[in-house]
Amino acid sequence: MARLTTWLPCLLLAVCMPALAAVEVRYFDDPVLEARYAELIAVLRCPKCQNQAIDASASPIAGDMRDRVYQLLQQGQSDQQILDYMVQRFGDYVLYNPRLEGRTLLLWGLPVALVLLSGLLVFMLVRARRHVAARGLSETERARLDSLVKGSSPDAAGTSRESTLDSSRGKDS
Repeated sequence: MARLTTWLPCLLLAVCMPALAAVEVRYFDDPVLEARYAELIAVLRCPKCQNQAIDASASPIAGDMRDRVYQLLQQGQSDQQILDYMVQRFGDYVLYNPRLEGRTLLLWGLPVALVLLSGLLVFMLVRARRHVAARGLSETERARLDSLVKGSSPDAAGTSRESTLDSSRGKDS
């Protein structure tokens, strides 16, 4: 039991050390700069992680990006200048909301086009079904329906299935 009480705190410390090492402390003279920093690192995506902002990512590249955002803020650059720098360095992928440009037009326009196309398809299907429902049965369709309701269906030769079955049973016996 004494060994367990000795090793358990050491094991817990070893497990918790990486979490403690990942905490980065940034000092800002102005609370407005600190708020801008928090907003910028929340809207920038980590290029290595899948769909994770650099404020929550533990990857080394996200740490480098946070350092660079901090340095650029300390140099007095605007949010737009910092975002432009990050896009130039890492591409449009780092922005959660890509800019509306010629190359991203398909990205923004495709969902709208799919919704409009789906609405048109639903409209056409409903209209076609109403047209079919409004049309009555032809004489041949009505005769076929009547024969099905009565229990016999005429085949192509004009004889009923029952008579065909009866004749085939007679040949076998």
